[in-house]
Amino acid sequence: MRKFSIITFVAFFIGIIWNSCEYPTLPPNPNNPPDTKLSNVPKDNDTIFPLSNMYWTGGDNDGYIAKYQYRYITYHLVMGTNNEWKEFDSTQWKDTIGTAVTIPFNSSENINRQRFMVRAIDNTGGIDPEPAEKIIYTTKASPPVTKIITPVKNDTILALNTISDWWTGIKLTFTASDQTINGAIVNYAWSVDGGPWHWSSDTTMTIAPDNFTQPITGKHYIKVTSRNNTNLIDPIGDSAALYLVMPSFDKKVLVIDETDEFNFPFITYNISDATVDNFYYRVFPDADHWDYKANKGMPSRATLAKYKLVVWHADDWPQSVPHKISDPKNIEIFTDYLKVGGKFLMSGWGILKSFAYNSNFPYTFPPGSFVYDYLHIRTVGVTELLGDCIGGESTMASFSSFRVDSLKLAFFPFSGKLGQVNLIISPAGFTVSLYTYINLPSSSYVFYRGRTIALRYYGTTFDAVVLGFPLYFINEEDAIVMGKQILRNLNIE
Repeated sequence: MRKFSIITFVAFFIGIIWNSCEYPTLPPNPNNPPDTKLSNVPKDNDTIFPLSNMYWTGGDNDGYIAKYQYRYITYHLVMGTNNEWKEFDSTQWKDTIGTAVTIPFNSSENINRQRFMVRAIDNTGGIDPEPAEKIIYTTKASPPVTKIITPVKNDTILALNTISDWWTGIKLTFTASDQTINGAIVNYAWSVDGGPWHWSSDTTMTIAPDNFTQPITGKHYIKVTSRNNTNLIDPIGDSAALYLVMPSFDKKVLVIDETDEFNFPFITYNISDATVDNFYYRVFPDADHWDYKANKGMPSRATLAKYKLVVWHADDWPQSVPHKISDPKNIEIFTDYLKVGGKFLMSGWGILKSFAYNSNFPYTFPPGSFVYDYLHIRTVGVTELLGDCIGGESTMASFSSFRVDSLKLAFFPFSGKLGQVNLIISPAGFTVSLYTYINLPSSSYVFYRGRTIALRYYGTTFDAVVLGFPLYFINEEDAIVMGKQILRNLNIE
C-alpha cells in the first residue's frame, strides 16, 4: 500500500513538471502573393511585327511559382483621332508553366495598340494582384491568299477506286502568298468533297481515292487554304470542281488517224485521206475511228476510257515537224489513259524519232521520258532514207512475218522498199521483240538485218505495242493478219 502511494505521488509530480513546460505558439504568417516582371524585349511602346515573343520572370518569397497566366487586349484608333484608342478584342487568361510565349497579336489595322499582361501564381494558388504589363504597337497582319495550280478547274481526270503501282491518286499542286509585310506561310491544308481539312507543310501531294465521296465517277470538289505566321487563315481559299471518270473499257478499239495526207508521200502521189481510212477500216474492222486533223486534236480522256485499246497511226513522213503524238499535251493524255489500265498500239513513219526530233540518232531516251517509262524502249536508231527494208520477220510463234507493199513505194527514193525505219536497239525490261528487219541479201546495209523493228511491252497495269514503221505501207493482206494477231495477243477479240 505504501509502495503504491509513492508511485502515485511520483507520477503526479512528473505531470506537473510536464505541463509547466508547454508554451503558447504564434499564428502562421499570411501567404505573400508572388510577383511578376516582364523583360524589356520588346521595349515599351515599340512598334513590332504582329508575331512577337514575350518573356517574363516570377518570384515568391514564401513558396514557389506553380504557373503563370497571360492575356492581351487589342485597341484600335477611334476614327478621326490620332491618340484615342478603343478596345477592339481581348483574350481570356491562359495558363502556362513557361516564361515565354509567341503571340500572333490581332492586327487587322495599319497600326494596333496591344496591352499584354502576365501574372504569376504560387503553390498555394496565390495570384500576383498587379500583373506585369507592356504596351506595344503592331503593324497590320493580312490573311494569305491560296491558289490551286493543278488540277485545272472543271478538268476531267481518269481515276480508279483503288491505287495501283501506276495510278496513285489525284495530283494536287497549289501555292500561297502572304500579304503581311515580313510574313510567311507556315501551313497548308486541303479538303475533298466537304470532308476534313488535312494540314501539312507541303503544297504538292497525291490524294487517294478513298478521300472522295462515292461513286468515284462524277463531279467532285477540292478546296485548299493556308495559314501564315500571324496565325491568320485564308478565309476564302481556292476550290476546283473536277470530273472523275473510271474507265469502262466497254468498247474494243479506237483508231486515231494522225496521218497527214498533205505531207510526203501522200500529196506527191495523190493518195487520198479516204484511201488511208479504208485501209485501216479493213485492218481493224470492228474499230471506231477518230481523225486527229478533222477533229482538231485528241479525243477527251472520257472518250479514251471507253476503249480497251487505242491505236495511233501517223503514216506520213515528218519532214519539217514531228508527229503530233509527241506533243507533251497528247503524251499527258496518253499516260493518264495507260495508268488506269488502257492498252496502246503505235505505228508511224519516224514515229519514235518524233519523240526526240531534233536529236541525232541513235538516241537513248532518258528515264522520265514517255518512250522510256511507258513504251519501255531505251535506245532507238533510224535507217537511211533510201529504201532498203522489204519486210519483217516474226520472232514469236503467234505472229507471222510480213512484206512491205512495194507498189505503194514504187518511187524515188524508196524503189519499192521502206526507208527511215526505226530500229529498237536497246529495249527495257518486260518487253519482247515482235519483228526484226529484213532486207535483200544483196543489200549493203547488213548491220540493219535482224534488228528489232517492233516490240511488245507486258505491264502490270497496261500493255503496249510499238511498230517502228508505217503500217499503211505494209502489204494489206499481211497487215490484216498482223492486226488480228496483235489484238489476240493483247486479249482484245
